[in-house]
Amino acid sequence: MMWGNWTVVSEFVLVSFSSLSSQLQSLLFLLFLTSYLVTLMGNVLIILVTTADSALQSPMYFFLRNLSFLEIGFNLVIVPKMLGTLIIQDTTISVLGCATQMYFFFFFRAAECCLLATMAYDRYVAICDPLRYPVIMGRRACGQLAAASWFSGFPVATVQTTWIFSFPFCGPNRVNHFFCDSPPVITLVCADTSLFELEALTATVLFILFPFLLILGSYVRILSTIFRMPSAEGKHKAFSTCSSHLLVVSLFYSTAILTYFRPRSSNSPESKKLLSLSYTVVTPMLNPIIYSLRNSEVKAALRRAIRRTLGFQKL
Repeated sequence: MMWGNWTVVSEFVLVSFSSLSSQLQSLLFLLFLTSYLVTLMGNVLIILVTTADSALQSPMYFFLRNLSFLEIGFNLVIVPKMLGTLIIQDTTISVLGCATQMYFFFFFRAAECCLLATMAYDRYVAICDPLRYPVIMGRRACGQLAAASWFSGFPVATVQTTWIFSFPFCGPNRVNHFFCDSPPVITLVCADTSLFELEALTATVLFILFPFLLILGSYVRILSTIFRMPSAEGKHKAFSTCSSHLLVVSLFYSTAILTYFRPRSSNSPESKKLLSLSYTVVTPMLNPIIYSLRNSEVKAALRRAIRRTLGFQKL
């Protein structure tokens, strides 16, 4: 559409991995499809096992179920469209479709940041104040903390997405990414975006760095408490209850910080795509693997579920 001297954009083109050969794109499709299916099945399995098994009804597993729901939602928003760009070259996306994808990307990422901080607080109370843990982390408190984590995604998603798509897009429509992330989309705006970029930086600090600092503070107290424990067995048991969460947090925040806090001069589109793959494809796939393989209670619950399913008394 023409508006004055501007061409109003009605759809975007996702550049994705179009610079690669068709053979490489087919290989990426198979790799990403496998990762996608593993992610969905792993997180669904965690939800089912932690819901059905009576031994996994503590707050830690309640928050883990919420994390699995977030990971499933996030993958459904990003990965199917990326697979389409690889296998059938379906690279176009409407402005509304792009805005919807961006909205839920912001929503799920912000909610996950807050939920990871909530999970760290849960581990802090369990290890540093175990006598009051059942009182502090009661069912009502856990529900409120989980609801607050989910709700935190709405304001950042609404403000960021609405603001970006209130700008005029009046020229190029090629998004140099495999999904509608804000940095490559904002480069297509033909207006002054300096105020938005300041707000985006503030939101990034608020919803990425602030929860990260809360997590860091919680683990400083946790480690300090663990090191003061008299027995080696007690130290091992305490650390084992939070090691999976600590590993997931490290994976999540290392990629997020490298992606959104690198200087622009060193942040090429190709390196951005590579880093984005780590937190859109790799990390969500690893999370259920980490929580199932490194957690003895989850492994025991899986064995019980298999026994019930197969009808055997023993494996």
